[in-house]
Amino acid sequence: MSLKKKLIVLNTTIMLGLGSAFAIPSVKAESISDIQSQRTGVQSDISEAEQVIKELKNEQSKMNSQIAQIETAMKENDQKIKDTKQEVNDTEKDIDSLKKEIKALEERIAKREEVLKERALSFQESGGDVDYLEVVLGSKSFGEFVNRVGAVATIVEADQQILKEQEADKADLEKKQATVEKKLQSLKDMEVELKGMQSQIADQKAETVKMKAKSEKKESETAALKQSLENKDAGLEAQIASIREDIKKEEERKASEKAELDRAAKEVSSSNSSSEESSSSPKGEASASGSSKSKGESSSSNSSNNSSADKPAASITGTSSKPSSANTGSAITAGYKYIGNSTYKFGGGRTASDIANGRFDCSAFVAWAYRQAGVNLPPSTDALKSAGRQVSKSQMQPGDLVFFNTYKTDGHVGIYVGGGKFIGSQSSTGVAIANMDSGYWAGVFNGRVVRVN
Repeated sequence: MSLKKKLIVLNTTIMLGLGSAFAIPSVKAESISDIQSQRTGVQSDISEAEQVIKELKNEQSKMNSQIAQIETAMKENDQKIKDTKQEVNDTEKDIDSLKKEIKALEERIAKREEVLKERALSFQESGGDVDYLEVVLGSKSFGEFVNRVGAVATIVEADQQILKEQEADKADLEKKQATVEKKLQSLKDMEVELKGMQSQIADQKAETVKMKAKSEKKESETAALKQSLENKDAGLEAQIASIREDIKKEEERKASEKAELDRAAKEVSSSNSSSEESSSSPKGEASASGSSKSKGESSSSNSSNNSSADKPAASITGTSSKPSSANTGSAITAGYKYIGNSTYKFGGGRTASDIANGRFDCSAFVAWAYRQAGVNLPPSTDALKSAGRQVSKSQMQPGDLVFFNTYKTDGHVGIYVGGGKFIGSQSSTGVAIANMDSGYWAGVFNGRVVRVN
């Protein structure tokens, strides 16, 4: 084979080898770009999952706080029920004591009646049935008549005193009995209300625990999704690393092949130059010139391909926004200072001390809040039902009074603040804003809406 043909074959092999060496990395670089684009999407999903988990944890923290408040309320209510039961027992003992007093009084009355009978008999004639008038008219002289009249008057006066004492004892007894029975009935009514509230608090706790369980389940699912996304991201990262490693190995292999081809070319050129020293100088120069040109073109091609190796990776950005709440009137905003800083107290909110320390029941809180807006309302759920005109649920506006069937019909009242929520003094939380479109309060809202006149 002539030197020229050998050089042509050699240069062709070199060019094919270099073309293959830089075509493969170019294709793999495009694959890296595609995978990096996928990673950008996955990492964005991971960020969203992390945000969801953060929000769920905040939600669970609030629920834990609410459950703690509910448990405290239940504990206090349990103690109140125990105290009330003790008062009921004490009152029943008072009634038993009163019954003993009644029996003793009845015995005293019976004895007094015996005394009256004996006094009457002492002024009767022996073996006869003579009454006081007969005793007086039976006198034999004026002196005896006067004496008998005086004696009868004394007896009558004594009898009247005994009768007055009996009437006084009876009146005192009836008064005691009425007072104790009224106290007993009041305590029994309070016990019924406390048990009703305890049932309501238990329902609220069950609802909150249920919501917390749902939140924890959602957090678990989101965490599993995040883990899956992180695994996918790690897989994509490994693919990119693997592709880059393949590219590096391929480039090293082709560089080694190129070096081997260059070395072979030099050896061929050197061998042919030595064997053809006697050849004409122009021919040798032309051949050398052709070889040099071929190598120059090969080097140029190599430089061109190396200039287009890598591409930049994409970046990840994200934004979020939250809505703000609106002022719904002075009667509503007056109570905001007590949110998270108050305690539910049965019968509370009716003294300066209770108000100063944030101790309200539901109706007293509503009355107090409206009083801050210059409107006087009665601190009673029954009375508040008539504090204005009733409107339909569809016409409900901030400031309207809303009623709930808790332990009894219209057992709870609050002030609507808009957005399906109301503010009130709840037995489980004290003064708080609650959702009446879902959960416990949605189930007990009875549709009664009163617009204050």
